[in-house]
Amino acid sequence: MTTESTVEAAVGREAEGLCFSVFGRACPSRHVLKDITHAWGSLTLAALRDGSFRFNELRRRVDGVSEKMLSQTLQALERDGLVHREAQLTNPPRVDYRLTELGHEVAERLYELISLVEARMPEIEVAQRGYDRTHS
Repeated sequence: MTTESTVEAAVGREAEGLCFSVFGRACPSRHVLKDITHAWGSLTLAALRDGSFRFNELRRRVDGVSEKMLSQTLQALERDGLVHREAQLTNPPRVDYRLTELGHEVAERLYELISLVEARMPEIEVAQRGYDRTHS
């Protein structure tokens, strides 16, 4: 399906009054949510919240991600309209990644979740130790 026909399908869906629901098995929003909430997707979006990065800068920032996984993650997020890829015709070639307007909105909300988890880690660790004691 081309991008144009995908947009037409989405507009047609909206015009018919059909809503999107991640709880529906066939809903396309489920795939986008998966791209965003996958560990590397979340970390990549959060990292790009701080500005534009070249591939290797981003890879260093998202410690532990492989080159292949970062490449796949960036492609998925670009396809979803959350990341913009800008290739400059220089020698050597330069490619920068930054968030789109929608990407900024998603990254801000993700960052709130990340901040909450980081702030509550002591409680989470206590809960994990308690669980591990009773389930081992």
